[in-house]
Amino acid sequence: MSNGSTGEMARVESELLARWPESRLEPSLTRISALVDLLGSPHRAMPVIQVAGTNGKTTTARMIDEILRGFGLRVGRFTSPHLQTIRERIVLNGEPVGPERFVETYDDIAPYVQMVDAAGEIPMSFFEVMVGMAYALFADAPVDVAVVEVGMGGRWDATNVADARVAVVTPVAMDHAEYLGPDVATIAGEKAGIIKADSIAVLAHQQPGALDALVRRAVEADAVVAREGTEFGILDRKVAVGGQQVRLQGLGGEYEEVFLPLFGAHQAQNAATALAAVEAFLGAGAATGPIEQETVRAAFAAVRSPGRLERLRTSPTVLVDAAHNPAGMTATVEAIRESFDFTRLVGVVGAVHGKDVAGMLAALEEVCAELVVTQNSSSRAMPADELGALAVDVFGADRVSVSPRLNEAITEAIELAEAGPDDALGGSGVLVTGSVITAGEARTLLSGSRR
Repeated sequence: MSNGSTGEMARVESELLARWPESRLEPSLTRISALVDLLGSPHRAMPVIQVAGTNGKTTTARMIDEILRGFGLRVGRFTSPHLQTIRERIVLNGEPVGPERFVETYDDIAPYVQMVDAAGEIPMSFFEVMVGMAYALFADAPVDVAVVEVGMGGRWDATNVADARVAVVTPVAMDHAEYLGPDVATIAGEKAGIIKADSIAVLAHQQPGALDALVRRAVEADAVVAREGTEFGILDRKVAVGGQQVRLQGLGGEYEEVFLPLFGAHQAQNAATALAAVEAFLGAGAATGPIEQETVRAAFAAVRSPGRLERLRTSPTVLVDAAHNPAGMTATVEAIRESFDFTRLVGVVGAVHGKDVAGMLAALEEVCAELVVTQNSSSRAMPADELGALAVDVFGADRVSVSPRLNEAITEAIELAEAGPDDALGGSGVLVTGSVITAGEARTLLSGSRR
């Protein structure tokens, strides 16, 4: 990146970050609707596959993108939040949009954003402007299909200004209760808002209350429904070196010997859901048979999901994971038990306010011998001392240490992992988790790069 583009990116980032953050919402489609109207409806320039749910959205979107590109389609992908660079959120043909194009797109839409700001009481938020940029960039590219991850909820999320041809809902669990509701059925009702008339709803396995809400919405919208465990799903899976081998039931038939370089049952579930979404988009079903199996195998083998139980170093193994709620942490713990033979695992946790941190810690306690609590750079970061008090309640004081600086916390955890009994040598590891922000900052520290 040249000094000029670096400076311009810094200007654009500071202008974006001066707006309401993603943690502050005024639920409405009014502002984003006004913006896309002024921009000439870029959200209608290409078909959209939209992905909602509590956990697994980003990985599922990446899988859908990879398969579609395998079939020769030009794909735009919008996901959030980012791990290391804001440009990760807008991806063209598998690569984050370059700094020059990012700046150019922002500057192109900025006058229209100002018009929307001036017309209403509440200015556009950071997330709303990012969504506007993504749709504008995808329309301009142009792309054959946009794969768009919901930021929060569904019904009033800014991405939902588009009418998705395929509406994907990954498993719904408790998260963002202050905005989405007090139970999974209510939360699922909000996420069901992405299911539109004549669309295809692809539903991962859900808790009963959530499934009822999603199916009810699909019936109201006259949408076709494909459910994991009924129309598609996982037929078999085995742990393999570097991931797992899966056999999937798709809408069009069986897909055998699919290698997935990701760990855990939840990633196999994401793969089954992504495959069904692509089949639905391409029009595959029982009458047409499966889509080209070698293309599907090659796409899944190429899938990467940074910050999702990602191994960043060995001796000891250091894993980074973006789990930030109890359901996500439980899936991570189960994947570690299944795929890694640790005799001693030390956790590093940095969390943000507003999350069920105690619930996450309870899940982690089952696999971590010791815990180093820290804090990330977010303005919403839970102070290390406050997090430490919660951790002591779960782990006991003798298994918890506090290290407010993330780099020092990781170093301490590595030393603790290596300091175990002799029979733990080679079987020790470190898990850095608790927040997407923590995972991203750990990734930068451990890999030394920002894409």
